[in-house]
Amino acid sequence: MKKYDHSFHAYIQGTILIGFALLILGLIISGNIVYYIAPTMMPFIYFALVVFFLLGLLQVFRSTKKDSGHEHGESCNCEHDHRIPGPSWVKVVIYSVFILPILSGFVLPDRMLDSSIAANRGIQYGSGLFTKPVPSQPEETSEADSSETSRAEAYLEDPDEYISNLEASESGADFDAEEHYTIEDFYDQEWFDEYYIELAEELEEQDVITVTEDNYLDIMTVLDLHLEQFEGKKLEIIGFAYREPDFEDHQLVAARFSMTCCTADAAIYGTLIESEDAKEFEEDTWFYAMGTIEIQEYNGYKLPVLVDSYLHEVEEPDTPYVYPSFR
Repeated sequence: MKKYDHSFHAYIQGTILIGFALLILGLIISGNIVYYIAPTMMPFIYFALVVFFLLGLLQVFRSTKKDSGHEHGESCNCEHDHRIPGPSWVKVVIYSVFILPILSGFVLPDRMLDSSIAANRGIQYGSGLFTKPVPSQPEETSEADSSETSRAEAYLEDPDEYISNLEASESGADFDAEEHYTIEDFYDQEWFDEYYIELAEELEEQDVITVTEDNYLDIMTVLDLHLEQFEGKKLEIIGFAYREPDFEDHQLVAARFSMTCCTADAAIYGTLIESEDAKEFEEDTWFYAMGTIEIQEYNGYKLPVLVDSYLHEVEEPDTPYVYPSFR
């Protein structure tokens, strides 16, 4: 039987750890770490960088050490077998699971989430308090039709049971997951405070409301809560172009991804814009917009819509995502 080389495996494991550390360091130096991690998570990234680097150096140092324990097939005195079981190809597969992500991280270009992700996850208009994301997938229509068909079949099979189940549902036995939020639901929340009322009063005094990366979600929340107060006011915003399938040529969304922790929890928010220049902007193009707030209805929701908007293309911001303020 071929002898298990602990030194070689310790060297490979140390190299993998150092590789992860260098990948993280490269993302930090280039600034592209903002595509994957929220700023609040950066202390943990720095901690991981140091730990990976130190553990990698320790493993590489261990690989240069020759002792009697290695010769007897043991790597320490814990009486456990630390060898990777199986033939050589199994070990190659296991190490590839860690090596391929490192190589991909160095080779593949870093880029932010785009409209293709938005189409799959669905977009929330405003702050998302009173709207729900609806993925723009054509399959949804067929699923709805299928649902209606299954209900009809259930009624035909047993009308009495179907009616009794329906009455039970209407009496509150079942919760309708598609029920819309109302303003009363929001004000009943314990975490609601005076912050948004004070912010609304401040914004009312401004001639033009400027939406930035820092205040994006706060301003969208204020517009949702006090929309009537801001009808007719000017608002300026920067986002990337996104379109729903049912949009007309003059309609466009200034979209931004919001991130709390990392890209896994990213959600997309958007402001509906109407402008004769909208058709000139391709999806994922970053643009600046300034228009007048008008209350309109879209998909059953009242939304702030920027009308008579002035648009022009801009460079992607240094901070493409927006983040909760946690006030």
